[in-house]
Amino acid sequence: MVLTLRRLNRTLLQRQHLLERSTTLSALQMVGHLLAMQSQEPNWPYIGLWTRLANFTHADLTALLDDRMVVRSTMIRTTQHLATAELFATLRPVVQPALDRTARARYFTDQTTDLNLAELLQAGRELLTGRTLTRRQYGTLLAERFPGRKASILAAAVELRTPIVHPNPGGTWGGWGTRPGMPVALAEDWLGRPLDGTPRTDEVITRYLAAFGPATVKDIQSWSGLTRLCETVERLDLRILHDEQGKQFVDLPGAPLADPDLPAPVRFLPAFDNLLLGHADRTRIISDAARKVVMPGGAMVLPTFLIDGFVHGTWSAKGKNLRLTPLKPLPDKAASALLEEAERLRPFIGAETLTLDREPAPSS
Repeated sequence: MVLTLRRLNRTLLQRQHLLERSTTLSALQMVGHLLAMQSQEPNWPYIGLWTRLANFTHADLTALLDDRMVVRSTMIRTTQHLATAELFATLRPVVQPALDRTARARYFTDQTTDLNLAELLQAGRELLTGRTLTRRQYGTLLAERFPGRKASILAAAVELRTPIVHPNPGGTWGGWGTRPGMPVALAEDWLGRPLDGTPRTDEVITRYLAAFGPATVKDIQSWSGLTRLCETVERLDLRILHDEQGKQFVDLPGAPLADPDLPAPVRFLPAFDNLLLGHADRTRIISDAARKVVMPGGAMVLPTFLIDGFVHGTWSAKGKNLRLTPLKPLPDKAASALLEEAERLRPFIGAETLTLDREPAPSS
């Protein structure tokens, strides 16, 4: 079967539970299915779950964080994500080479290049063993051990090489994000068990395909931040598919491919949702023209909304107002459907008013 753009689009939406909100999966199961949910700012995973689950409430995710069934930590692409405790113990060792690569960047080596790395990491573990500190407290204690260094960079350098989690309220709705007051704790202490000693890359790839497939090797590498995965992918028992240009994709054997004509309802996505970042070629969900608006400068990914399965605009919530900004003028039927879904989102995020911009967002 040839993979057309619309088949890739509908299959991705189906696997991401964006064609219909799930009535059978729990919040824990959905987090596990998605592998890792972007959580650079704590509110975003809540919206990502709301848009995929029927009857989801803020308390559902907060309880999982409180009960240590879901953790927030540095994971894929060296950014903060949420994952189930079970998957984190597997995923973190797999992506550790990518985190090590980031730790060798000049930003960190300017402060650590002449330090004994083993001593720094040992000190970092000793200072956190059996207790939780704020990131500021942690950096201050490290700087006392290694004077003349910037405390925040020392703390970040250790965190890249040592599995550390951010307990509540660091990951809860309205929490602290990446600010200095964010709590930090050793992952093995917080979870009550060590992480997997041997990286299980095969398992992570197959779970990725269940949520993001079909995909190319480059797609898997882009999502994970890893490199040189060709040999790993080739040894797996995977289905081989091709698109209209002959590009090769892999997928789980027997995994269904969606009907390209399936209707796709309006959906709201949080900033940095991995639906937009889970592939090297993102045209299955966002056009190149839309990317220039949604991903300004390449460092930000704005909150977006989908119409007919593709990104058609951005949204923001400031001053109790939910504002919708389309990328191009919307037909009346599409605008009506967008406003209807926005009214569902508005009370969830605490917005009191709703504005639909009539002028499209300017392209860069």
